[in-house]
Amino acid sequence: MPSSVMPTSSQPDAQPSSDTAAVSTVALRKSYGDKTVLDGIDLRIPAGSVFALLGPNGAGKTTAVKILSTLITADGGQAQVAGHDIATSPDGVRAAIGVTGQFSAVDGLITGEENMLLMADLHHLSRSEGRRTAAELLERFDLTEAARKPASTYSGGMKRRLDLAMTLVGDPRIIFLDEPTTGLDPRSRHNMWQIIRELVSDGVTVFLTTQYLDEADELADRIAVLNDGKIVAEGSAEELKRLIPGGHIRLRFTDPAAYQSAAVALREVTRDDDAQSLHIPSDGTQRELRSILDWLDSAGIEADELTVHTPDLDDVFFALTGPTTTGTSVPAQSKETVR
Repeated sequence: MPSSVMPTSSQPDAQPSSDTAAVSTVALRKSYGDKTVLDGIDLRIPAGSVFALLGPNGAGKTTAVKILSTLITADGGQAQVAGHDIATSPDGVRAAIGVTGQFSAVDGLITGEENMLLMADLHHLSRSEGRRTAAELLERFDLTEAARKPASTYSGGMKRRLDLAMTLVGDPRIIFLDEPTTGLDPRSRHNMWQIIRELVSDGVTVFLTTQYLDEADELADRIAVLNDGKIVAEGSAEELKRLIPGGHIRLRFTDPAAYQSAAVALREVTRDDDAQSLHIPSDGTQRELRSILDWLDSAGIEADELTVHTPDLDDVFFALTGPTTTGTSVPAQSKETVR
């Protein structure tokens, strides 16, 4: 998808307040022929937060971004972005947002600085203001030394940083990042993560789609999982992990007598006699952990090591979007929302 949405003015005529949603949708729908891509999705994203939309290829993530950034129209439902209805006030939406798409909008035939100045012209900034904004953003994204080199000579990480810097020329308060780190090396990905955190600390709202589950785990305040056009689960990363069975507390002992006593007394444990450890099914909550510690104290049993294991987002993703190797699955028809 294109990497930038051109506003009709350099500043939005309204911004979401802290007690309103930066982005909200109700029963949003989109089809292509007989294929339903979005089947009535509801979202509410608070201002100044990171929201991650996960889903397999073809789930409708990019379609949702295109609709919310007014690049395409929805077939049904309602949506507001920065307080503007996407159907009746698309210009207001475009003035308030920035979009960094899957494919870079950087022009490789001109320099990084010229790319920035071109974007400043498109935002109707004066020549002096455009040069000042370009210089500040190039410095912020550590591109000053490369600013006068052709963008075609930039590495993948540098091009993505330049792409995001171009998106920020108009000072958007809501940014859509559609798989922004695809193809980047680990260091470049972590640099991009830090940039996103800095944006949010400045009050910017980030709508993120990604194929990297660790990325959503690191960055997102809330995550929604999209499958077959429906939101099948929504919550924080920790809340989503608790939806999936498989969590446990592991107790390891060096004293054989203590190990045997605990194994006999505790119910529903899995023993590992070689390692002298016990696995106790657990959702990882503080209450459950305290209960086990209190029991150990009352019984006078001391474990040498206690670790809590919870499912990760990979487990959540596979369980919510299809069967896993263990057969665990969550029906796609029933949405799980954790508040």
